[in-house]
Amino acid sequence: MSDLKIRLHEELAIKNACQVEGINADPAIFEGVGLGDNYQEQIQTLFDYNLHNHTGVVLPMCFYTPGGLRVAYRWNDRSPYKLRREGNQFILYNERKELFPVSLKKRPKYYSLKTSDGANMNQVATHNGEGAIFVSYSNECFLKETGHDCKYCNINYTHDTYGEEHGVSWKYPRQIGETAAVAYKEGAKHITISGGFIPERREIDYYFDVAEAIQEHTGLQDFNGTAVIGAPLDLSILERYKDAGYRTVAMNLEIWDKNIFNSVCPGKVIHCGGWDHWVKALERAAVVFGHGRVRSNFVGGMDTKKSTLEGVKYLASQGVIAYAGSWIPNLGSEYEGHRSPLPEWHLDVAYKTVDIFRSAGFTYEQLYDSSASADGIWNDIYKIEDERLPIFRSETAVV
Repeated sequence: MSDLKIRLHEELAIKNACQVEGINADPAIFEGVGLGDNYQEQIQTLFDYNLHNHTGVVLPMCFYTPGGLRVAYRWNDRSPYKLRREGNQFILYNERKELFPVSLKKRPKYYSLKTSDGANMNQVATHNGEGAIFVSYSNECFLKETGHDCKYCNINYTHDTYGEEHGVSWKYPRQIGETAAVAYKEGAKHITISGGFIPERREIDYYFDVAEAIQEHTGLQDFNGTAVIGAPLDLSILERYKDAGYRTVAMNLEIWDKNIFNSVCPGKVIHCGGWDHWVKALERAAVVFGHGRVRSNFVGGMDTKKSTLEGVKYLASQGVIAYAGSWIPNLGSEYEGHRSPLPEWHLDVAYKTVDIFRSAGFTYEQLYDSSASADGIWNDIYKIEDERLPIFRSETAVV
């Protein structure tokens, strides 16, 4: 292995630890640097992964390591990973040990624009880097009303805490279409549509309207979109999502162990046919959309490592890309104050997941097309091993 790859794997381990433990920094260090002007600010969408209330506080979306790895910013003032401002530079430390300087992400141009009805485009679609944009059309999750919320989830807390002034509001199809059109002209090439849990019939109609609006405004029939949906009770509906223009579909099973799933995700048991039906829906989706065109997510650390990897391996054998993103015990969730496994646990799962993906024949392009962000740990492993990062081409890392 080359020295460069060794260094990038070392940076990846630090990135992984930062995303599990969070970043300890005084928000005042970002004053006067152009956050929300020159550099991309954090816009609250769907879930809040910060471990402190940040109403009225402007935080960065992410930062980049010297090798170009994107690190999501999650504020936690108890983390050993500390960000300090030294002159015109931001330096990352582990306790008192200096690690390396980091750079903030440049703010997309469309973040300063509005839709025709006056909505701020930066609140319609978040730019997740590498041309991937993410739309949280709603934080309206009806499971709250029934008392069947997933226990790790803080979607309703996020809505109640930050509200419409932070962009936590319903997004209309036309707003999404107009924003996607501008973002695509600026280089975006993938869009994920996600939101809270809503009744199946209403979900279908809405996603179709959104696809039509994106096609109309971008002029693209295949706009490389991922529809994140609940497992439909009528599996024939999956074909209609493909016919509507979505290239990929995502249904997040969350937990492979059936007993833990039943306890932690009661709404998905009651309203989506339970664990067995959810697996059947993923299997059927892979037939409809094709090998590597269906994604599922596991809450990495809520199940055992063995069980999680069994789930990843089984779904991969069916053509489904299943990730185990690191669990953050979110504020406002029933698991607030709990502890995710150590960073080493998550990193080991990521490397073993990539081994499974490679054996299943999944390409980087398939990972990219199915992801809400192109910068998951597993994506990074592909990029390092396949020499896809700009640094391999002797270019300055894109930020």
